[in-house]
Amino acid sequence: MVYKKALNLSVTFLLIFILTGCSSTRKNVEQILFGGGNNNEAEIVSNAIPGSSQDFTVNVGDRVFFATNSTSLDDDAKAILERQASWLELYPEISIIVEGHADERGTREYNMSLSAKRADIAISYLESLGVAGDRVETVPYGKERPVAACSSEACWSQNRRAVSVVITEE
Repeated sequence: MVYKKALNLSVTFLLIFILTGCSSTRKNVEQILFGGGNNNEAEIVSNAIPGSSQDFTVNVGDRVFFATNSTSLDDDAKAILERQASWLELYPEISIIVEGHADERGTREYNMSLSAKRADIAISYLESLGVAGDRVETVPYGKERPVAACSSEACWSQNRRAVSVVITEE
């Protein structure tokens, strides 16, 4: 019985770890695990130090996702970038690198170009919201750094992303 509970707990944490990259999926997992309406999520998030990279990742959201062969920002991506811009306004001493990524399909050259465009479009949107250009850099990775490794849409959709990484802190 103890083994079964430990296994269930391990599987639960593994699912949370795997799914935290996608904010809508993460929210669904939290609703399943915590019942959605109680304060457990606030208790977990409150452990992040304000202005830290953990605060940025957990409370703001560090990644936006793209459709296949696309550099267009959907409403969810825009909302995340708007939260990022607001957070960066609160912490003017902090800069970020926006990493562009692509899924495994396509040539290396195509994916490097696509991932660079994804990072650039995220930065352009942040700049349109008032983030100074000298606070953001881009790094395209193409298909070289997948977060999910399988040949299916479930994995590919997680790999088509732009990730904002905090590079300076107080």
